[in-house]
Amino acid sequence: MTRPIAGLADVADRYDVLLCDVWGVIHNGREAFPVACAALARWRRERGPAILISNSPRPWRGVAEQMDGLGVPREAWSGLVTSGDVTRDLLAARAPGPAWRIGPERDAPLYDGLGLDFTGLEAAAFIVCTGPNDDEVETPEDYRAPLARGVERGLTMICANPDKVVQRGDRLIYCAGALADLYLDLGGAVVMAGKPFAPIYDLCLARAGQLRGTPLDPRRVLAIGDGVATDLMGAQNHRLDALFIASGIHGATAIAGGGLDMATAEALLAAEGASAAFAMAHLAW
Repeated sequence: MTRPIAGLADVADRYDVLLCDVWGVIHNGREAFPVACAALARWRRERGPAILISNSPRPWRGVAEQMDGLGVPREAWSGLVTSGDVTRDLLAARAPGPAWRIGPERDAPLYDGLGLDFTGLEAAAFIVCTGPNDDEVETPEDYRAPLARGVERGLTMICANPDKVVQRGDRLIYCAGALADLYLDLGGAVVMAGKPFAPIYDLCLARAGQLRGTPLDPRRVLAIGDGVATDLMGAQNHRLDALFIASGIHGATAIAGGGLDMATAEALLAAEGASAAFAMAHLAW
């Protein structure tokens, strides 16, 4: 059973390290959540490392700069690991390609220094996807025809962001994971390294161990996130306790009257075969 809690203080003595999601937990893509940021900053002062774990397709420095601009204080985190960081290893192994690239220009830092060549679909050796080219207006269906052709050609897709949707202000926008789902439905092959897959967790735990200077006990690591299929499944797969933040991408159904709808939260977890030790409406101390 998932236990509702009022804040991190209720369980802080059980854990030494936090692995905390970013979008939907500490900001919504438009502005930071001050209460959540203050909770992480207090955790760092009183308990230990807080490692941010994001499915952003960009390397961590670009995400850190974005958080600076949104008002997330550096005091709120000890380290940051992104899906882009671990995806670079997948891409480096396939350089120089050539690759057919799907995604906005802002994700270009993912490719810096990898020596990849880019080309059209018909000449590509594989596909790399960081999201729709224009996530303000496009949906996965806009890519059905070219993705079907990629399947016909036997191309593997490297998906740099396993998230299907993410918060941007009060909207949900499509991410690369939604295009990857369509590619799989069409019969294509997809490779991913971000949440819920092992490489990003292995890197996060290694960083946390370096910061602590002692070996980590996985039983004393708490993973925090709003995505059932990514954050919570990833924690479960890695045998980590999880805290479900219901106000993120599932907020339209899991929040009622401004508070946590526990029955709906448990139904969301059950639908994905996921579990969470704890649940809150919003991250707070």
